[in-house]
Amino acid sequence: MMTRSADVKRDTKETQIKVSINLDGSGKADLNIGIPFLEHMLEQIARHGMFDLSIEANGDLEIDAHHTVEDVGITLGQALTEALGDKRGIRRYANAYVPLDEALSRVVIDCSGRPGLEYHAEYPRARVGDFDVDLIYEFFQGLVNHAMLTVHIDSIRGRNAHHIAETIFKAFGRALRAAVELDPKQEGVIPSTKGSL
Repeated sequence: MMTRSADVKRDTKETQIKVSINLDGSGKADLNIGIPFLEHMLEQIARHGMFDLSIEANGDLEIDAHHTVEDVGITLGQALTEALGDKRGIRRYANAYVPLDEALSRVVIDCSGRPGLEYHAEYPRARVGDFDVDLIYEFFQGLVNHAMLTVHIDSIRGRNAHHIAETIFKAFGRALRAAVELDPKQEGVIPSTKGSL
């Protein structure tokens, strides 16, 4: 069986990021980013996606978290692209609905080769602890652009900002897991009438 894993580094004047991912892992996360809420959310992607995920990040957190959050998304997207290769044999499309108490979110993914993000979420407050919820969009925009995915994220309902965010990340992990899963009916086949993704 082919190995669907990748190790990617990104070094800029603002951040230094290292991401390792194994798409056929067991849900283990080793995260050292310096932003506890983001680490908690990425742990949800790993656990619910059943990916093994390791991220080391050093960023200019003395300014704010924006550069680090966005660059983690970019680097994770690059790692996903490398791990997926030509996408031969994957299911390609998937969706997931995830509730957490009063909150409910839906994520729909197409491993299309065309980056596109539709993100629709409203939060009752601007921060969860010290974390600015606006950065969730920045994370997913960076990831989608570099993983070459089409992703629709919809928070359907929720009153608690933490719950809303957590349902989004869990649903993303579950949808991504299903989309990149190898389909025995498409073994060796690129799932597109064009012959490439």
